[in-house]
Amino acid sequence: MKLLDCTLRDGGYYNNWNFSPDLIKDYLDAMVSIQADFVEIGFRFINNNDFKGGCAFSTDSYIESLSIPKALTNKIGVMVNGSDILSLGNSTKDVHKILNKLFKPKKQSPVSLVRIACHIQEFEDCLPAVTWLKKQGYKVGFNLMQINNANEEQIVELLKLANAHPIDVLYFADSMGSLNTQQITTIVNTFKDNWSGAIGIHAHDSMGNAINNSMQAINDGASWVDCTVTGMGRGPGNAQTEYLSIELDSYRDLDTNKTKLFKLIRNHFNPLKEQYGWGINPYYYLAGKHNIHPTYIQKMITDTRYDEEDIISVINYLKEQGGRGFNPDVLETARHFYSGNAQGTWKPEEAIKNKTVLIIGPGPSSTSHCEAVESYIKTHNPFVIALNTQKSINEKLINVRAACHPVRILADCHEYLNLTQPLIMPASMLPNNVKQKLRQKELFDFDITIDANGFVFNDSNCTLPNLLVLSYVLAIATSGKAKRIFLAGFDGYGADDPRRKEVDNVFNLYQKTKGSVDFCSITETRYEIPIQSIYGMI
Repeated sequence: MKLLDCTLRDGGYYNNWNFSPDLIKDYLDAMVSIQADFVEIGFRFINNNDFKGGCAFSTDSYIESLSIPKALTNKIGVMVNGSDILSLGNSTKDVHKILNKLFKPKKQSPVSLVRIACHIQEFEDCLPAVTWLKKQGYKVGFNLMQINNANEEQIVELLKLANAHPIDVLYFADSMGSLNTQQITTIVNTFKDNWSGAIGIHAHDSMGNAINNSMQAINDGASWVDCTVTGMGRGPGNAQTEYLSIELDSYRDLDTNKTKLFKLIRNHFNPLKEQYGWGINPYYYLAGKHNIHPTYIQKMITDTRYDEEDIISVINYLKEQGGRGFNPDVLETARHFYSGNAQGTWKPEEAIKNKTVLIIGPGPSSTSHCEAVESYIKTHNPFVIALNTQKSINEKLINVRAACHPVRILADCHEYLNLTQPLIMPASMLPNNVKQKLRQKELFDFDITIDANGFVFNDSNCTLPNLLVLSYVLAIATSGKAKRIFLAGFDGYGADDPRRKEVDNVFNLYQKTKGSVDFCSITETRYEIPIQSIYGMI
């Protein structure tokens, strides 16, 4: 039974593989104390186009600088991605050229184990790497990622290919964290029936099954198992070292001292977990349930631009469109939701032309200055648009409401039905379940197309750079040929909040767009936009 800890490799997806020397020292000491069979220091990436810490490249010189404990001699591993191995091409010559750049002979290196991580479709082309690495003196492992994307016939074919090469251990990875124990048993049995070598499991924890799945694989015949401290790893993380170490002591006939491991967790990994937030949550669970790559969730929950509605909307989109492989462009598309030809039936010009439009936002200032805002409305009679279900000012003073996020609209349906104002929304483009819930509401259909490059203002529809309701109401006012636009309750986010940059970008794009209307905030704001005081206007 082999316990392989890959914390510094898989955990690096959260901190760009930039672990402190103190953490690494304490980590290596802890690995000695629990008698880890292998410690995977990190990746050997080819590309160096952004800052990443030492564990992203795991060069021999970097590993030697770590003062590896004597007890870990011949127990150090690194991982290389199949996509890197094939980056020059899929010929044997191309593969060897890449490997020559990455690896010296084993006798000149502190590394003993090299693992290749590849997708099913990359496996055959990566196999020439095995013979090359074995000739250099390394143990070689293969990690088949996203095993649940392959059917039994495909797996059997891959295993037959593997048998012709000197692979020391062949892993399957539950990359989505979606497998259950019965499926694990089926996969292990398929491996045993068609593969003569050692079997390993790399389990992700999207649905909270990583430990149970790992133990099931071991009981079924797997002899290598991956783990990370506190589960630190891509998305929700992996099977936790601290739990597997406890479980496997009896399998390995050991009684290891866990003191250094638990101190490591308290001093280093609990603070990191608090900072980065890996671990199972309902979003990861949903993603696992629908075979959606956990990186989609990781990206969203660490980006304050995504709220609950955004995340659920993206998951629903990926459920239908497919999200097994992570693609940042797909994430952006999923977030924006709307596609197809925008048409619309409502023309805002009929209500807004040559009027001042006052947009009521969600910030605290719309409440703290509500009396002044209400006085201005009563005196000057602007056309008032409230965002979503904002209730900071007297409802009778609001002309219409505007909403465009499908999940938020669905969540707020009951509230909209109890509010008296008509609702502007891209009605014809929304799912039928949303339209059905709002069938008794007066709706103004103003449709949307999303294009990150900027705005387009048409009679009954618009193009927006994103799905922010602010972008939507700016387009409504402009398509309606408003005289000017006033904003109340747009306080803004802190300078370090990515939402601040996103909103500032909306304003910048809007100002640069032909046909845009003069606008300013009439309550305090952090955004870089013109500002006046509501108190000088009443």
